[in-house]
Amino acid sequence: MTELADLDAEISECRACPRLVAWREQVAREKRAAFRDQEYWGRPVPGFGDEKARILILGLAPAAHGGNRTGRIFTGDRSGDVLFASLHRVGLANQALSVSIDDGLRVTGVRLAASVRCAPPDNKPTPQERETCSFWLEQEVALLRPTVRVVVALGAFAWAAWWPVAARVYGVAPPRPRPAFGHGALWTGTDLPALLGSYHVSQQNTFTGRLTPDMLDAIFMEAKRLAR
Repeated sequence: MTELADLDAEISECRACPRLVAWREQVAREKRAAFRDQEYWGRPVPGFGDEKARILILGLAPAAHGGNRTGRIFTGDRSGDVLFASLHRVGLANQALSVSIDDGLRVTGVRLAASVRCAPPDNKPTPQERETCSFWLEQEVALLRPTVRVVVALGAFAWAAWWPVAARVYGVAPPRPRPAFGHGALWTGTDLPALLGSYHVSQQNTFTGRLTPDMLDAIFMEAKRLAR
């Protein structure tokens, strides 16, 4: 196994946050009616993608009936439908839809990870849960450090989660004042990967038109430019 595969296996066994453990396992037992015949993953969801990625896409946490069901981040939920369709349009994924962990999806030059690896109640991890889970993101970023050139933060939560992890991995103090999150916000520094902000691919943003397909495609085209 590779180092990242070993890390993924460790992540999937984590039980550090009692509230998250209880919730993810409750959801896996009770299930959504549409998926009642499926076996839910019900565990922490590791990262996914290219082990020599130049682009790291950082989200918030697995969806209760998405990644928490399928075992792969952004797979099997509406947010993932939007995300992978965009990655496919800009040439970073081989297919536009991801429905299960064995559906043949491949991404090129991209790694996807969550700031918090377990599905949280109401999709709202606590600050302490984010801090506890940052250990796993730190280990993942350390392994990706030789190749990653740009981090795409999907939402303000991921944007905030990145800074302390980057400081510990790269040994560089976060800039002061912290750069503000915004869609298209870009921070570049000499000793860290570029950080590019995007509105999260949640239904709240995509159904209301706050985040359109063209807006998301533009983010990933910019990420490709920065990664080069």
